[in-house]
Amino acid sequence: MLAPGLRVVFVGINPGRVSAAAHAHFANPRNDFWRLLHAAGFTSRLLDPQEQFTLLDEGIGVTNAAYRTTPGSGDLRKGDFDGTRLERIALELSPRWLAFVGKEAYRGAFGERPGLGVQARTLGETRLFVLPSTSPANAAVPWSERLRWFRQLAGSAV
Repeated sequence: MLAPGLRVVFVGINPGRVSAAAHAHFANPRNDFWRLLHAAGFTSRLLDPQEQFTLLDEGIGVTNAAYRTTPGSGDLRKGDFDGTRLERIALELSPRWLAFVGKEAYRGAFGERPGLGVQARTLGETRLFVLPSTSPANAAVPWSERLRWFRQLAGSAV
């Protein structure tokens, strides 16, 4: 779900089994993505994963760094990622930001270990931002910490 000129395109790592079955991004009910989007002010109301196309009305898109469905991100291989596709998205659609939901999405796409926050790398005019993963597997990172990073991006993506 992409369109030209979006404020932010969120880049997940890949569809997990729940998301693939639901045909919706971040569909696992324990995944905090949708709650964090709303709490950080990206959306005017809390959306359900089935309402994902409503994000376009908010100037937001969603895609994945890898398309293969796996039980967990640890099951992905280097060849599953396509950084050139993300570069094409940036150059052809010109979103202001590509926001990677988790360090592993960025690392898989570009082969670099990022820190959280704004990255030095850009893709044309598109800036890159790495957020903490919203996956239930990342539950060790507290909600308040994840929300802080989402709010930081929201403040930059207006």
